[in-house]
Amino acid sequence: MKVIEFGKENDLTVILLHGGGLSWWNYKDVAEILSNKYHVVIPFLNGHAYSESDFITIEATAIEICEYIQDMFGGKVFAIGGLSLGGQILVEMLSSNPDICKFAIIESALVIPMRFTNWLISPMITISYWLIKKSWFANLQFKQLHIKSDLFDLYYNDTCKIKKENLIAFLKSNSSYRLKSSIRTSNAKVVIAVGEKEGRNMKKSAILLNKKLPKSKLMIFPEYYHGDLSVNHAEKYVEIFELLIK
Repeated sequence: MKVIEFGKENDLTVILLHGGGLSWWNYKDVAEILSNKYHVVIPFLNGHAYSESDFITIEATAIEICEYIQDMFGGKVFAIGGLSLGGQILVEMLSSNPDICKFAIIESALVIPMRFTNWLISPMITISYWLIKKSWFANLQFKQLHIKSDLFDLYYNDTCKIKKENLIAFLKSNSSYRLKSSIRTSNAKVVIAVGEKEGRNMKKSAILLNKKLPKSKLMIFPEYYHGDLSVNHAEKYVEIFELLIK
């Protein structure tokens, strides 16, 4: 598994799992701040730019990251954060490994399947995939994601590296993921973050996670869109992280 690291000299490890279609720069500003105190590790998720493997499922990716934590850190780390697809992978890790981390921030993780969306993904991506490498189209997509403008070049460069088959695979896995009952066994202290301007199912998912996770707090951010917290408001994210661990 390929990763990018910050603050290697620090003892406590924080793993950050980027969103689907994004990359390490999802957490660039967060990682730079946290690296003053923590060893920050950002894996390149399977099927994305610079990864070594195709994407199969959320469950398979969660197993791979847990094995990486076992091999590199003895089976547990201080904290894990995850956005969207990365948040779903984090949820799966907490469900299968109750003690994988002490603290977690789950941001905008869908845990309620969207069957109609799932059905549309393959035909829609097959028809439109050729547009991905068009800068004007990428710019339209980028604006819809509400990502700050100075990340566009990184976004465009990395999006162009995603194969059609992987794009379909992680979008279908994202839209079909269902919360496991074993999430109740997690021992991590968790913040569940969601933007007030996100879709109904995303907010329902956050509420469900809060209900099922025994040591969790739900935080709904007014005027925030999907991924707004970690991508655009790094200082706020770190503030929440510091409050969580205290």
